[in-house]
Amino acid sequence: MRKRKYGWLAGSAMVSALVLSACGGGGDEEAGGDGEETYDWRFVTEENEGQVQYEYAEEFANRLNEKSDGRINMDVFEFGGLGSEVDQVEQLQNGAVEFAIVSPGFTGTMVEEGQIFSLQFLLPDDQEVTHQLLNESEALNEDLAALYEESGILPLSFWTEGATQWTGSRELTEPEDFEGFRMRTQDSPLNQRSYEAYGADPTVMSAGDLYGALQQGTVDGQENPIFFIQDSSYHEVQDYMTISNHNTYVAMTTVNPDFYNDLPEDIQGMIDETVDEMRDESYALQERLNEELLTDIEENTDTPTEVTELTEEQRDAFRELAVPQRDFFAETAEKTQRLFWKSLKEKSKKWKVEKHPNNL
Repeated sequence: MRKRKYGWLAGSAMVSALVLSACGGGGDEEAGGDGEETYDWRFVTEENEGQVQYEYAEEFANRLNEKSDGRINMDVFEFGGLGSEVDQVEQLQNGAVEFAIVSPGFTGTMVEEGQIFSLQFLLPDDQEVTHQLLNESEALNEDLAALYEESGILPLSFWTEGATQWTGSRELTEPEDFEGFRMRTQDSPLNQRSYEAYGADPTVMSAGDLYGALQQGTVDGQENPIFFIQDSSYHEVQDYMTISNHNTYVAMTTVNPDFYNDLPEDIQGMIDETVDEMRDESYALQERLNEELLTDIEENTDTPTEVTELTEEQRDAFRELAVPQRDFFAETAEKTQRLFWKSLKEKSKKWKVEKHPNNL
């Protein structure tokens, strides 16, 4: 499949105008040599080549191309190719791009219920259980998806990129370590509130600006899955990394709903089939990258980073401060919360995994 790599462009309006003038609006459709329509679509991600989202999108595009006998061609864009995370969401909503991988954390001010993924120490510690929960939860795949669709974003699946960890300019092993700590967060009020509960000073910032901010000391630390920390070289400008497993980084495979609903049934079927196939593929990909790149961080002698894993007792100290944030979430998302809690309990019982009582 074709790959496009672009530098940063200034503003979503400029990007949208460029795409629309070059491509004639939404996905191009024309008759092929055998009389069947062909399709040229765009798929934007929040990550770069070699990282989970981009590799997912490339495999997704290749499979659709094969299923359609070459009728469907998708250009996959690395992060920054069409602007910031916010720009990409806007382009998906207005139809300038057809597909996008979106992190709910960047849409917390748009769909408040999506902030459920900012609740720390909520999802199961076992990533396999979380994987099943994201695949099967009615609260997420029906109720929450419907709320996003009302905002011009149709989630086709929710999936994990792995547990999130902390890096910092100082060691982070107890809540007191966050006092006055400038923590980079996504634009989610609940995410910011969670770090304020630890005593931190949350700072909203695009991932595109984060490396420089860490290097210059504009912010003191950040949270991400291990693979993203290593591949983005954050560990090279941070002295400490804490294996906290305080949350799971959840991604959504999304499509513009008007575009999707206007497609022929056979094309929709190919998309749906590919979405289902990619559920286990994405899980295996993140598992491999997170394991391999943790070793790379630990064995890096050029810019050594001290790696510390929290004990369960240390995690309990953070969990005690994190649990009250669920009441704040429940005020605006009662139905989603109720169904989600039910799904979480059912999956934990089904997989016979012992959980801390405050996880449920």
